[in-house]
Amino acid sequence: MITLKNTTKTFELNGTRIEILKGVDLEIGDDEFVALMGPSGSGKSTLLGILAGIDTPTSGEIIMQGENLSKMTEDQLAVFRNKNVGIVFQAYNLIPSLSAIENVKAPLFAGKNKYTSKEIDEKARKMLALVGLGEREKHRPSEMSGGEQQRVAIARALINEPHILIADEPTGNLDSKTGEKVLDLIQKINKEMQLTIIMATHSKEIAKLAGRTINIADGRIEDEK
Repeated sequence: MITLKNTTKTFELNGTRIEILKGVDLEIGDDEFVALMGPSGSGKSTLLGILAGIDTPTSGEIIMQGENLSKMTEDQLAVFRNKNVGIVFQAYNLIPSLSAIENVKAPLFAGKNKYTSKEIDEKARKMLALVGLGEREKHRPSEMSGGEQQRVAIARALINEPHILIADEPTGNLDSKTGEKVLDLIQKINKEMQLTIIMATHSKEIAKLAGRTINIADGRIEDEK
């Protein structure tokens, strides 16, 4: 499903070259649930952005779904990402003025889609039901708890039926009990929808829920468990 070959990422800051990723080699298989761990400044967020198709490497190759992302233009990456990748952020990133169902439907209007308005409504309701919010479709984010907002965000990430789900600290803004429910939902999605899930986390306990843990430090993969 996903292969990274000698992937690097560098930035220029005030004339100084800064290496963020230093030759990362990585393979992630179909339907895997992988936890990505690393301290601040380790390159974890940069690697996650590259895996999500939001960022591009300075050098190296990224193969997903048989396509080489490192050779794509920004427009091509956007099309690929909209079709193949769902992203869940720590801060939910919902649109405050839209209801839950409108937030879930939003990605279908970001590019071309083959669905009628009725089909879009049906898909959005199906996703909200999957995350246990079928009765909250008309509520806006301000009328929902943090856990409910994150579940709406997960439903939104799934609306395009992606092959890969990227979750960036999905429980970081939640209390432990609510976070457990969100993690249970992510595990359920991994098993029932057979998605590849890559989840960044600082917690070793949360990482244990994944099938594999990848530790990154100083821009390199340190070890895997």
